[in-house]
Amino acid sequence: MQALQVLSLALLSVLAAKAQTLRPGKCPQPPVQANFDAARYLGKWYEIKKLPAVFQKGECTTATYSLESPGVVGVLNRELLADNTVSVITGYAKAKDPSEPAKLEVSFFEDSPPGNYWVLSTDYEGHSVVYGCTDILGSFHADFAWILSRESTLSEEKLEELYDVFTSNGIDIDVMTVTNQSQELCADMPLWA
Repeated sequence: MQALQVLSLALLSVLAAKAQTLRPGKCPQPPVQANFDAARYLGKWYEIKKLPAVFQKGECTTATYSLESPGVVGVLNRELLADNTVSVITGYAKAKDPSEPAKLEVSFFEDSPPGNYWVLSTDYEGHSVVYGCTDILGSFHADFAWILSRESTLSEEKLEELYDVFTSNGIDIDVMTVTNQSQELCADMPLWA
């Protein structure tokens, strides 16, 4: 038992050092977008804000979704790293349960478990509020949260409205960070990468 506690603390220390958002207890179960229509969600989204995540290190981050096959959405994530290289990762998303189409599972690597990608709110044409969570050893959870937009900016008024989607469901977003989408930084990001 003591070895498990030491391992748990070591894992938590590593994740905390890598800027992952850890919370005590199990993952919250917020409601998702009613009548979610994946076909209307396809296309390019700009990341406006996010909770820090170990797998995201860049700016100018975008996600582009395409229909791969019935029920399967292709995912193309791009970000500009500090050394001016572009990081690109592809994967796919699909609903685990067709009766809950807004609760997607995203896979990027064949041998790793999928991650949750739950669309809590979207108007399809302007904004999307996305949440994911992973339980860690039953005592903690790692939160993932994104605010996305079809444009590279959102008004402060709209952001305040979208923050409430998280906070009203018990999701702490106090350490959410802004993704730099400035024209000066992002204009030179190659489209082909």
